[in-house]
Amino acid sequence: MNLFDNPGGEMLVKAMLKLETEEECRAFLEDLMTGREIADCGQRLWVAKLLDQQLVYSRIAEITGASSATISRVNRSLLNGAGGYENVLERMKEQEDK
Repeated sequence: MNLFDNPGGEMLVKAMLKLETEEECRAFLEDLMTGREIADCGQRLWVAKLLDQQLVYSRIAEITGASSATISRVNRSLLNGAGGYENVLERMKEQEDK
């Protein structure tokens, strides 16, 4: 089953595409998610960035505080996922290079 093949999932994707500024995104995420969920998602993205930079698990755990299970999960997504991390990381790199 597709995770987004339902009215709520479809709305979530469409809602995120409507956000135009960092401020709007922060407000939406704060309303949508708990503080813990935001922290967990941010940590996963940070882990993905460090894995993309070829850091080893022990160093990533030391830097981010992420568990080896979280690092492994993110790594599996990077290797066999839908490509979401890669797209975002590449676009963030392009933005940093400007």
